[in-house]
Amino acid sequence: MTPTRPLAVIVLSGGMDSTTVTALYRSLGYDLVLLSFDYGQRHVRELEAARQIAAHYGAEHHVIDLRSVGALMPGSALTDHTVDVPEGHYAEPSMRATVVPNRNAIMANIAVGIASARGALVVALGIHAGDHAVYPDCRPVFREALQQSVTAALDGFPTPVIETPFIHFTKTDIARAAVRLDAPIRMSWSCYKGGAKHCGRCGTCVERHEAFVDAGLVDPTEYHVQDEAAV
Repeated sequence: MTPTRPLAVIVLSGGMDSTTVTALYRSLGYDLVLLSFDYGQRHVRELEAARQIAAHYGAEHHVIDLRSVGALMPGSALTDHTVDVPEGHYAEPSMRATVVPNRNAIMANIAVGIASARGALVVALGIHAGDHAVYPDCRPVFREALQQSVTAALDGFPTPVIETPFIHFTKTDIARAAVRLDAPIRMSWSCYKGGAKHCGRCGTCVERHEAFVDAGLVDPTEYHVQDEAAV
């Protein structure tokens, strides 16, 4: 009888970071349950990307509806159409407009419940060092607190380990890892604006392109416009 492979539950936004995390755990021999979240974001391009990435790996994939939760969180450029999407370099003052309070914590805890029920060993998140300044729930202290909370909440029940393999990586490090792992980055979507192509000007487009340039790698992304600052 063939041994069952270990199971990992991965929060897959459809972006570059979580796509690379997915590639990593597949390379490590895990079966994958991929979870994406519709929290009322400005567009569904990243969810479409997540579906393509899941199909690429032949992985189980679920889109969880959190639109009613997102509707109660105004003030973020990711969910509120009255807030302008910041452009240019990924800097704290402008990128604060993209914070959805407690977003990663909400998604991670849902993933943990599913992982426990399914007997998964791992819940993996794609948070990285470049997000530490802006997003509190992307920092090492958050991961440590989340693991403590999960361990207490699941006392006596299967308890997954919260893994954040890129938490000390820069975006450039992730670009290198993506190429090394042959992650389907061309399928992924990072842009804060919906469209046929990445806009090339919003903060996450600039950060994405700079990561490949800084790594000395070819950026496989198609941009509508290339911001001069990212070249």
